[in-house]
Amino acid sequence: MVDLGKRLKDLRKEQGLTQQQVADRVWVSKAMISSYELSTRAPSYEVLIKLSKLFGVSTDYLLGVERKRTIDTSGLSDRQIRLILDLIEEMSD
Repeated sequence: MVDLGKRLKDLRKEQGLTQQQVADRVWVSKAMISSYELSTRAPSYEVLIKLSKLFGVSTDYLLGVERKRTIDTSGLSDRQIRLILDLIEEMSD
């Protein structure tokens, strides 16, 4: 099973973010993000939720309970992608 730290690091790098940028967006220190990625500390529930929203994945994905699901949006306009994301959000509620 992939650990939380590896998933966080992979997601951060996929989005081209630094540890400091992630830290600023979830209101923790850069050192905390580093410790999460090194798996020496685990985030609080509140921070875990913020991280899942930041990266657009579920908390279950971050915790290794489910696999990441992707949708190929190549060839779609920004408007079409937004409509798909809105539909997914609507169905998730």
